[in-house]
Amino acid sequence: MAKPSRPHMPSKARPKKTGPGPQAEGAAERPQMKDKPGFSARKVAADILGNVVHKRRPLDGELDANSGHSGFRELAANDKSLVRAILGACLRHRGELNELLDRLLDRRIPEKTGRVTDILHVAMAQMLYLDIPDRAAVSLAVDHASIDRRAVPYKGLVNGVLRRLGREREDVTGDLDANRLNTPEWLFDSWAAAYGEETALAIAAAHQNEAALDLTVKEDPAGWAERLGGIVVGAGSVRLHRKGAVDALEGFAEGAWWVQDAAASMPARLLGSLEGKRAADLCAAPGGKTAQLAAAGARVTAVDISKSRLKRVSENLSRLGLEAEVIASDLREWEPASPFDAILLDAPCSATGTIRRHPDVPWIKQAYDVGVLSEVQSVLLRRVAGWLQPGGTLVYCTCSMERAEGEDQISAFLADQPGFELVPVQPEEVGGLEAVITPEGYLRTLPCHSATTDGGETGLDGFFAARIRRL
Repeated sequence: MAKPSRPHMPSKARPKKTGPGPQAEGAAERPQMKDKPGFSARKVAADILGNVVHKRRPLDGELDANSGHSGFRELAANDKSLVRAILGACLRHRGELNELLDRLLDRRIPEKTGRVTDILHVAMAQMLYLDIPDRAAVSLAVDHASIDRRAVPYKGLVNGVLRRLGREREDVTGDLDANRLNTPEWLFDSWAAAYGEETALAIAAAHQNEAALDLTVKEDPAGWAERLGGIVVGAGSVRLHRKGAVDALEGFAEGAWWVQDAAASMPARLLGSLEGKRAADLCAAPGGKTAQLAAAGARVTAVDISKSRLKRVSENLSRLGLEAEVIASDLREWEPASPFDAILLDAPCSATGTIRRHPDVPWIKQAYDVGVLSEVQSVLLRRVAGWLQPGGTLVYCTCSMERAEGEDQISAFLADQPGFELVPVQPEEVGGLEAVITPEGYLRTLPCHSATTDGGETGLDGFFAARIRRL
């Protein structure tokens, strides 16, 4: 089971009492440290890590180019890439890092803000999971501790722990159970109850690797896969394993495709033929599904509560040469002027299906969040279902692997809404991937599922979708 962080003091690296002297020295060193190659990137990484794991701030927000962490926005492009790599390693392996600190320390660190632990995690992640020499990781961590007023009493501890890790790496890391340690207990228990322990372990294992880049193309997936050096996966997505700037890829400027996980592209496909029909994409941001509906010929109304996120939707539609009516509003207050032929409700959820892409999710979400969000989902589902034309189709989906946000929502809805029926998903609608269709006829993708019918490519975001028809 993933353990909470319980750092202890090693007997040979106890903190010394400090007065104004060391802190004043740290302050004097600050300008010099800032200019030391790699120092600013490590400091920013520790700052952001602390904001994520202690203050539960989403990582995407901290890394936002316009409104994110101020120190991150000031970094050069190569240092920004390094920060992203460090944070990815820290968050994907957080349980292992906590366990290692338990093994390397023998007394609890009195420092209460978590600052020392954050500095240690940043250095340990470099030493264990990134191609960075131990010497650089240790030296910069000690430098950081020496100028941070909360960490300076533990500068010797930071040095001693990291050097011990370098010496005893094989002994202290050999028997780590990564899949269990890196998954909070409440999440693993939820997955084991829903899918069985073997599948829960496979899900956890899939989260240790960063997801590939999936694209939804307007037409000719096979042709675009050949041009871009990728493969066709899912129900017609193009998957690339190479890294680099997305906007430098062929077809980006022309608006031939957009970034969207193969699983995330499946719910919109369940609405069938949309040519000339009125369709609503509700909780629309970031807009991949809006683009799908518009590209299929629908007259689309996209609604989301966030004005800032809708700005990105509009920008993407412009690049793609597609049109939609974009409305910023709370669905609990907004009313359409007339009913829709098709509705896609991508309800707000815990996002536990996106951990491969968002490794902060296990550490900023709790079981409590699932309960709160499931209540919101229930309210929204019942409200928007009334906006369907008779005979119209609604697809409810979430990027969550929790049954409370998927299967339980639909079974409860159908039990108390006699005017609707479930329309089961068919294999041909999801690229022939029969394993992602449940016995009830729901779509349920998991990170450990195969993305191709031959089993040669695995990995999908965790998604749930159900198709409902109004009688």
